[in-house]
Amino acid sequence: MNTNPGLIGTKLGNTQIFLDDGEVRRVTAIKAGPCVVVGKRTPDKDGYSALQLGFGSRREKLVNKPEAGTFKKAGIDAPRVVREFRVEPSLLERFEVGQTLGVSDIFQDGQFVDVTGTSKGRGFTGVMKRHNFAGAGTVGHGTHEYKRHGGSIGMNMTPGRTLRGQKMPGQYGNKRATILNLRIVKVLGDENIVLVDGGVPGPRNGFLTVKGAIKKAPVPLPEPPAKEEAAQEETDAPEATDEG
Repeated sequence: MNTNPGLIGTKLGNTQIFLDDGEVRRVTAIKAGPCVVVGKRTPDKDGYSALQLGFGSRREKLVNKPEAGTFKKAGIDAPRVVREFRVEPSLLERFEVGQTLGVSDIFQDGQFVDVTGTSKGRGFTGVMKRHNFAGAGTVGHGTHEYKRHGGSIGMNMTPGRTLRGQKMPGQYGNKRATILNLRIVKVLGDENIVLVDGGVPGPRNGFLTVKGAIKKAPVPLPEPPAKEEAAQEETDAPEATDEG
């Protein structure tokens, strides 16, 4: 189970950028955040630890009463999408309900991430498009209308039926898909945009979840500024004086 922190976002599209050494990278732009912490799941109360994050905004008329009560109790506006992210119990203390998380709070340049989304729906397709079949090897010797068929699917006497799991025509796409180990080329913190090397599932404006890669070493979150240091900087600031 992937317990690395992540964010909800939308796919903006594909582009390319040039690195400092002149190398060109084809990247996908993802607007990850800002996300608001809707709720927390604790081991004592729920049996597991997780963060509920919300992304976007929803009109009030589209929110039912139970959800409206939950959001009102948390003191936040109704988000359009709510996702739950499993995290380690030690990370729960760093987040509070109502806190807003940006892309710079979770990710950094060079980090590997796993991106999950819903793939494009392509309707009912044949075996050549759905399973990459090669088609009929020949169109001669009396073969008619059999160029794109799947071929034999079962046995005659034993077991005398078609086995389950045969690759056949059917619904293609419109399923949850995850692309692993995508490297973050650049993080645009001011715009809450992350550029990942490669493609991600789904169409433009489709919702995605971006999490730290499960097959890579976990990357620690950036340390938040200490409250004592911030207060000390305010104290050390020079006071304005009236001269003349």
